[in-house]
Amino acid sequence: MARNTIDAIELTRQLVAIPSTTYHEYAAGVFLDEYLTGQGWMVERMPVEKPAAGTPGAEGGGERFNVYAVKEGVEPEVVFSTHFDTVPPYVGLREDEEHLYGRGTCDAKGILAAQVAAAEKLHTDGVRVGLLFVVGEERDSAGAKVANQQPRGSRFLINGEPTENRLALATKGALRVELYADGKMAHSAYPELGESAIDKLVAVLADIQKLELPFLEGIGETTVNVGIISGGRAPNVIPDSAEAHLLIRLVSPAEVVKQAILETVAGRIRVEFSLELKFVRMRQVGKLPTMVAKYATDIPSLTAWGEPFLLGPGTIHVAHTLDEKIRKQELLECVEFYVELVKELVASAV
Repeated sequence: MARNTIDAIELTRQLVAIPSTTYHEYAAGVFLDEYLTGQGWMVERMPVEKPAAGTPGAEGGGERFNVYAVKEGVEPEVVFSTHFDTVPPYVGLREDEEHLYGRGTCDAKGILAAQVAAAEKLHTDGVRVGLLFVVGEERDSAGAKVANQQPRGSRFLINGEPTENRLALATKGALRVELYADGKMAHSAYPELGESAIDKLVAVLADIQKLELPFLEGIGETTVNVGIISGGRAPNVIPDSAEAHLLIRLVSPAEVVKQAILETVAGRIRVEFSLELKFVRMRQVGKLPTMVAKYATDIPSLTAWGEPFLLGPGTIHVAHTLDEKIRKQELLECVEFYVELVKELVASAV
């Protein structure tokens, strides 16, 4: 059988040239459908519900769907998966001799391209592989949750995120927390007539930052990021409302941290938990180099797709930045790492 070779660098260029920030993935999904169909894959679009009206960043978004692909007659033993949505803002493609630059080069369109190239090689070698590319990972794993309701019987899932071509032994979980404080508006010259929502919020945030949260040997600590704070009307007005949005990276069950936060807040303000992704441990395979991912992935939302593994080119340190990039050679090397990992898994499962 003639080998159908995929140029992972060129495919990355094509993908990065298509803006696909979360909720606006339609054009990239259509491209993937047409590209994979042209390479002889049987492609299925898995519809994903549009976000609720008024969702920030969703204005003007079109149809959303995951892309699932297999070769005709194949029931995959291993499925490659990553996401094709990106964080905003869109940053166009540029390159030099060593790197590709632009939104999605390492998170995660370059990874997607490496997975397609590896899957093509593996199929030619008679290995039963599939492809699952999802939307919404950068916000709420909406695409992964839809896919998890439609598993295809695979034994192994290889998820792609930037791990510098090292196999992850664990990924931290994530807990998104919203804090809402209410107060009473008044003239700032007479603070005794009002009640400052901002003062309440700041006091609670200070107490949360003093919490002794779980630490796990070999993995690290629970980290808290106060990503958004808003509130108030004007400098001369006692604020009647304020809110803060936190993202906590977990190394323990989320319930432990949620309970600690609720006990600390003690009813002083309102607390909502809007996203929860579990901390996940994974195993080493062969002689592949290893690492621990301090970020969360779609893996906790894809439990029905087989034993998970995490591997991909690029570094998370430049993801979500205006200088996002991937080294071309690292991208090509990952194709071979993917092939090696899959063959190790398939051989060990016999």
